[in-house]
Amino acid sequence: MKSLTYKCVMLVLLAGLAAAEKTKTVTLTAELDRPVLMADEKQTVYLRVGLRGCPVEVMKDRAPVNVAIVIDKSGSMNSNGKIQAAREAAILALYRLKSEDIVSVILYDSDVKVLIPATKMTNRSDIIRHIRSIQAGGSTALYAGVQTGANEVRKFLSNQRVNRIVLLSDGLANVGPDSPSALGKLGADLIDEGVSVTTIGVGNGYNEDLMSQLAFRSDGGHYFCEEPDELAGIFDQEFGRAMSVVAQKVIIEITCPKGIRPIRLLGREGVIKDQTITLDMNHIYGDHEKYVLLQVEAPALDDITNRFNIANVNINYMDIINNNNAKLDTAVAASLTRSRETYNNMQNKHVYADVVEQIAIETNEKALALRDAGQVQQARQMLIGNSAFLHSNAAALGSDKLESYAYENGNDADNLDESKWIYTRKGMRENQTTRRSQR
Repeated sequence: MKSLTYKCVMLVLLAGLAAAEKTKTVTLTAELDRPVLMADEKQTVYLRVGLRGCPVEVMKDRAPVNVAIVIDKSGSMNSNGKIQAAREAAILALYRLKSEDIVSVILYDSDVKVLIPATKMTNRSDIIRHIRSIQAGGSTALYAGVQTGANEVRKFLSNQRVNRIVLLSDGLANVGPDSPSALGKLGADLIDEGVSVTTIGVGNGYNEDLMSQLAFRSDGGHYFCEEPDELAGIFDQEFGRAMSVVAQKVIIEITCPKGIRPIRLLGREGVIKDQTITLDMNHIYGDHEKYVLLQVEAPALDDITNRFNIANVNINYMDIINNNNAKLDTAVAASLTRSRETYNNMQNKHVYADVVEQIAIETNEKALALRDAGQVQQARQMLIGNSAFLHSNAAALGSDKLESYAYENGNDADNLDESKWIYTRKGMRENQTTRRSQR
């Protein structure tokens, strides 16, 4: 009897451990591009903090979504079948939603209209009927459209839901605030509430700077939809992404000890105050990793017998699979060597490939600014140089993504002429935003 009781207790404990392992929604890694540094030398080192969502198949039930679809119905949407494609893409995406999901549909032209107030997806056919009635005409009150979408999301705003706005536009914002900084500020305000904005620009008439800033600063995605028939795939992809969220309202705090000087974040915005770096991510997706790169300066040290601390990392987030607040933490340390050969052999290629990519994005942005200023040849040479930089590092680091980005920069360099620049520019902004936010 005693043996049977022991076995039962062990089975319960093992089952509990397995369940705990299955429901671990986010894993944290913290790595240096140089875990072994040169003794007696001041040097720069990059810290990579990675957050990976659990495999999607581990999720028993996804979190419900609370999404506002904001559609530009200004007069330009009548051309090239854009309004029809927008209607059909939204309808197809709605078939992904369940009865407990929340949806609202906002239309804007010169004015803003709430076509479908925030409601549960219990009457799909009625919602679809309203969407099929959308017709185009008027100007483009984009800012007010997003604000109204945010108001609808707020009606059911919850840490237990994935709160998102999907904005579609083909034109310039010409009613209300119309600058990238104003829309970027709106995006930054929305991420504080736990709301992301995904922006979809259709054709060649929209402002990609404005749309990408709104998306990036709210931790959303930005898409360049060259042809209307691409809309259905984009909507499907974005709704699928929203339904794979495992954690949200992620706060990352990195603290460096005295003597380690934080220099800058690469690819993300945050606050560096004294020795502490703080930044937010809105969502972590299943089967997907997002990361933060921090450049720091380490002082000249001479004790090669002990490891020394570079940073302590603390993560707080809302676990929407287990419906609780969760924390993760780790420390990162480095060793010292006096051997240049050892130092050279200890590079973390995985981390440094991400550093190279983020540096290349900065160069790609500078080339875009040169082309905007009419300095076509200078922009072309910068992109060609960036492509060579990426090719070289791709070979040294064994990185397919750097090789891919090298070809993208070469293609950008070949398409800077006036007849192609409108589309090239939009593609560059989309790629910059996507790579910066690791989507």
